[in-house]
Amino acid sequence: MEFIKVDDGDYYNEPVSPTGQCLNTSVLSMSVLGVLESEVPIDESKIMSFLQDVFLHINPRFCSIMVDVDGEKQWKKVEVKLTDHVHVPIFPSGVLSSESYDLYLGDYISKVVLENYPEDKPLWEVHIVKYPTSNAAGNLIFKLHHALGDGYSFMSALLSCLQRADDPSLPLTFPSRRGSERKGRDNYYKSALRWVSQNLTSAFYAVKDLGWNAFVEDDQTPIKSGNSGVKFRPMDISSLIFSLDEIKLIKNKLNVTINDVICGIVFFATRLYMQEMINNNQKSSSAASCRAMVLVNTRITHGDYKPVKQMIGPSSEMPWGNRIAFMPVSMPKLTEILNPLDFVFEAQKHIKRKRSSFSVFFYNKLFEIVSKLRGHEAASRYMHNRLKKSSLMISNMIGPAQKTALADHPIKGVYFMVLGIPQDLIITIVSYIGDLRISLGTQKGFIDPQKFKSCLKNAFEMILEATDKIPIQKN
Repeated sequence: MEFIKVDDGDYYNEPVSPTGQCLNTSVLSMSVLGVLESEVPIDESKIMSFLQDVFLHINPRFCSIMVDVDGEKQWKKVEVKLTDHVHVPIFPSGVLSSESYDLYLGDYISKVVLENYPEDKPLWEVHIVKYPTSNAAGNLIFKLHHALGDGYSFMSALLSCLQRADDPSLPLTFPSRRGSERKGRDNYYKSALRWVSQNLTSAFYAVKDLGWNAFVEDDQTPIKSGNSGVKFRPMDISSLIFSLDEIKLIKNKLNVTINDVICGIVFFATRLYMQEMINNNQKSSSAASCRAMVLVNTRITHGDYKPVKQMIGPSSEMPWGNRIAFMPVSMPKLTEILNPLDFVFEAQKHIKRKRSSFSVFFYNKLFEIVSKLRGHEAASRYMHNRLKKSSLMISNMIGPAQKTALADHPIKGVYFMVLGIPQDLIITIVSYIGDLRISLGTQKGFIDPQKFKSCLKNAFEMILEATDKIPIQKN
């Protein structure tokens, strides 16, 4: 069947969250674009069956639109016609190389990024690209509005839909998100004096961060144009793959987290790119102020991913929705660094301080106050201005640890991008089996994606080479 019949008067059992409303305004409209690279040519009929029988049943929001009910947004269920949401592009025919289709795919994605959703239909769309590229036999593109949920929600949904490629009858193991949790929670509370000291320090840095980030904007640099309306400009999306085992090697030798390593590589690469692209009209990159907005999950329990059925309901430990915050992290300056590894250690220090401070809590409370007193448009404008003052955004997700398939299509690779951000550079990271995929969302004509990718490779190789000189610690 092509249609899902739902009572037009049936409302989702809770209103659109304040964050969801603020992410869908005239000021800020954010989406997540996810790409699954198929090892085999895409069978359109199987994908349509998957969307009909599985995707639409993941969450009621996928069959709902936002409507105004007495001044508040509600999710109203509507009739869904798949052909309104599924697009199959036609590229030039003939004998073309996979590299040629790479260009067509890139141009097509750039077009998809800028397109708006129809207001009378649910906020998602799927694009089935059947042409072989250098990375895949076909590409399945999901564009989901951020009001529907956050990255954690979408990844949990994806994991709930995927099958094991080696044996679909066996359950897929959900990847662990615990990572580098500290051992012995009781040690944190060992001393009351230590607890007080830590909280006073956290409060001090939170107030300092609140004032600094409210008024200070990053310098214009080769990664920050300062142009208004940057979120409406064409975007190039490109990516490159690193070995997850080599990332873990760096992590273990430096006794840091994978997130610390990734941020260290990104910060180093960004400074290298800025140094190469500097011009006479911009401040030297070694002295330029540059901050990254790191997208973080604010759920109280930072545990493993949960199946979708365990995320629906008010008592869920890891609920579906938008439980996110933007954490500003200052990037080290080249003049402050003597060793490439210092970028990793500096990233660790800044991220640890930010996470242990009350900054995220204060920002969320301030956001709630603005939303209640001045409305969602004002809160959206507040969020937009915070993002605009920084230079780039980083979002990191843990992906499937096993080879997977979707609707009998073995998945070769996965990547995603956050859309609608008022920044010229957006960097996303996702793992899949033994790969770590770093994707770049760059303003077309302003940032050179190939040169930035080269800087990422150089930064990774320099950090890995420096790590190789450190002897392995024996327990």
